[in-house]
Amino acid sequence: MVQAVFLASLRPATPKFSRHVQGKREFRMANHVSSLKRTRQTETKTAINRANKSKLRGSLRSLREAIAKGDASTLKAAYSSTVSALDKSVQKGIIHKNTANRYKARLNARVKAVVAPKAA
Repeated sequence: MVQAVFLASLRPATPKFSRHVQGKREFRMANHVSSLKRTRQTETKTAINRANKSKLRGSLRSLREAIAKGDASTLKAAYSSTVSALDKSVQKGIIHKNTANRYKARLNARVKAVVAPKAA
């Protein structure tokens, strides 16, 4: 018991592999160099995927707001940028190809419903 307390007092206060993340300390449980590298790679990829998904959701939101407003010129520009964002997200592996096609079909139907009565 005394030996365990003595050994605990010799250990450093912070682990060897620690880093700061947004003002708080995050600890990695890995001990091998390869698993530490894999953890770093996973964190980087997760941040990139999160940013890409956020960008996609933002473009979808802007298109839905343009549909709600009903302005044809901004609607066409928002639709083309959203379709581009959907295609890029498929290339990056953020969403599946069929999911993007479903989004595009439904959004295109909504855009046509808004634009067509104004032209007629």
